[in-house]
Amino acid sequence: MSRLDDFLNRITMYRLVLDYLLLLVGVAVAFSALGSLSFNPLGLLFSALFLVAVSWAANEVFARVYHVAVNNESVIISALVLSLIITPARNLYDLPFFFWAAVWAAAGKFILAFHKKHLFNPAALAVFLTAVFLGRSASWWVGSAFMFFPVLLGGWLIVRKTQREEMVGAFFLAAVLTILALNFVNGPDLVTLLSKTFLETPLLFFGFVMLTEPLTTPLTKNLRLIYGALTGFLFAPQLHFGAVYFLPEQALLLGNIFSFLVSSKDRLVLTLKERIPLGTDVYDFVFTGRGKFNYTAGQYLEWTLGHGSPDSRGVRRYFTLASSPTENDLRLGVKFAENGSSFKKALLNLSSGGEISASSLAGDFTLPRDPNTKLAFLAGGIGITPFRSMIKSLLDMADRRNVVMVYAEKEGRDFLYRDIFSAAQNLLGLKTVYSSGRFGQDLIRREIPDYKERLFYLSGPRAMVDSFQKILLDLRVAKDRIKTDFFPGF
Repeated sequence: MSRLDDFLNRITMYRLVLDYLLLLVGVAVAFSALGSLSFNPLGLLFSALFLVAVSWAANEVFARVYHVAVNNESVIISALVLSLIITPARNLYDLPFFFWAAVWAAAGKFILAFHKKHLFNPAALAVFLTAVFLGRSASWWVGSAFMFFPVLLGGWLIVRKTQREEMVGAFFLAAVLTILALNFVNGPDLVTLLSKTFLETPLLFFGFVMLTEPLTTPLTKNLRLIYGALTGFLFAPQLHFGAVYFLPEQALLLGNIFSFLVSSKDRLVLTLKERIPLGTDVYDFVFTGRGKFNYTAGQYLEWTLGHGSPDSRGVRRYFTLASSPTENDLRLGVKFAENGSSFKKALLNLSSGGEISASSLAGDFTLPRDPNTKLAFLAGGIGITPFRSMIKSLLDMADRRNVVMVYAEKEGRDFLYRDIFSAAQNLLGLKTVYSSGRFGQDLIRREIPDYKERLFYLSGPRAMVDSFQKILLDLRVAKDRIKTDFFPGF
């Protein structure tokens, strides 16, 4: 694993975006001081600080009214985004515009929300409302030639961290093709048009920062591709319906509406039934109250657990279900670290009978429809949970499939759910290989000699999944025969 991958694995998504936006503001102040950007550097800096202050105050007020915990990093991120898309204040008369932009960005997170999760990108909603009610909108000044390289380099890190390459790629492709089509007859030459698109529009910033905002994007791969392409089509500056021309914020808000319509609306309020120790700092949490909730083995939910003084990672987490749809209760397998997040500490301290809510069912990491497909499961550490779900489902349905599972565990002592896998071995012919040593090509060749015929499922810590994938690619396993379990664990 490269140093860059190690850095991305260790930093949280919110911290990465926050640092990136702070860097962009700093670069913009420097360019303004040098005269490359036509802003007063002190005015730009003051505008950013003013937006942060108002955003923080407004979020505190709304949080107390709605009894919702505030993620301070998210608050600052929204304010910095506004500072990069609204022309910096030139005098005190501009401050009401900035004030209302910050307030409406905060309000959107609480008022226009479903299951305490906002529906619209806060910054996009804010500048749309300022245009409607104040007659002033965003200039999107960050889309300039001088900001191109800082936006590109930091934005690439965000996309790599979130693994949203396909979605962002679909956005860029749709936007560029639409712009080219609309300028085909009387527009400038191709080179000039592409240059202007990338250097003089907010295309890159919009795609890297606005489009990837985690709570307003679809949770499955195919829907994310449609979301990216739809938003890219609407982003084209020349696109209009009659006298109405689309602005970037309108394109994103319409994309957010699509995302909401295609997302799961289920919300469960679950009660902790029992907490079962499984290994070193690993527990199974069994929850009741599922009702008629239906899901597919291998999918995940967004779990919300309110608690006092949440840290920067907030009160929400994504966890894959370890239970099978054939079971009455919902089960989570969770590993805890010594200096874990406030969420995990609250979960560990949740007493029997305590409540937690779950929503936003999603995930493409599910068994293929064709029962004759030969499968190989590669699990690392706590990444065994989706395979427990799948194999328990196969057991209960008496669904016999050709499956080989390699379960790697560094410590060699915390192999979880062995009772389920032993039963599947006896009743279904599942082959399970437990590995506590070096995992490499030799193990694959020895234990899965027909590996080129199989569809691989990889699940575990990010670094381990990356290692699994590299080994398979080096063995010339086709990339389209490798599925990885990834969800936005921000």
